[in-house]
Amino acid sequence: MNKPTLTAALTLPAFAITCAAVLGSPAAHADTVAYLINVTVRPGYNFANADDAVSYGHTVCTNIGSGRSYADVMGQIKSDFNNPDDYQASYLITQAVNELCPAIIWQLRNSAANHRPRES
Repeated sequence: MNKPTLTAALTLPAFAITCAAVLGSPAAHADTVAYLINVTVRPGYNFANADDAVSYGHTVCTNIGSGRSYADVMGQIKSDFNNPDDYQASYLITQAVNELCPAIIWQLRNSAANHRPRES
């Protein structure tokens, strides 16, 4: 009976990693249903209907994607919902980007990297 050699044992994982690198990661896909569940069940946003919630989420995506700062987008959300809570605004931004436009998560991370909540 032939035993696998160390070379063979190392070659298969290396081959798998190489294939993954060449083929790339799977594309991030939007999940509108998850977004709707997360922002309409949670109190505080009070969207008139699902279409309004999705439209607002896409506006958040557009703002982040066009380079508006995280602080600006947070300020806009706090103003739109008349709620000064940083967590509420941050949650909506996170849900919109993660579920509606995951391809720009890197832009959100870059924009929010140095953000510090204001002291009350």
